[in-house]
Amino acid sequence: MRVTEKLVKSPNEEGVILQYIRLTKDFEEVKEYVQHKGEALIGYTQNRERVSVRVEDILYFEIVDGIVFAYTVDSVYEIKGRLYQVEEKVSRRTICRASKAMLVNVEHITSVRTALNGRLYAKMENGEEILITRRYAKEIEDCFMEDDDDERI
Repeated sequence: MRVTEKLVKSPNEEGVILQYIRLTKDFEEVKEYVQHKGEALIGYTQNRERVSVRVEDILYFEIVDGIVFAYTVDSVYEIKGRLYQVEEKVSRRTICRASKAMLVNVEHITSVRTALNGRLYAKMENGEEILITRRYAKEIEDCFMEDDDDERI
């Protein structure tokens, strides 16, 4: 595949051009990556400090006592709004529903193992294991295993 680079003079001229015969999964992933690179949400630390949290750095979102939290490898941030609103804001193929109270970024899953009753445990980059309910197990499995279509959990 050919890569062409061009130096431009202003930020308004920056961009990426994809040229393809057919929009394949690889091109879709590149397109999604470019469109969402650097997107951020406003989060709040325990000290009520307002910070910008890059979506690509978030391992998962979870509701605890009606409050949405975003977990990164080393921090936890409170996110204003409801989980479905966060899901709409960060809509991308790598953020999947794991349970009624949780969204997970499959790019940060290191391994998946089966649990009882069709549920899954996903081990995250920070070593934490999260439970994926039976209702969403297939979706997570499909997202996590999309490159290995012949292999099933």
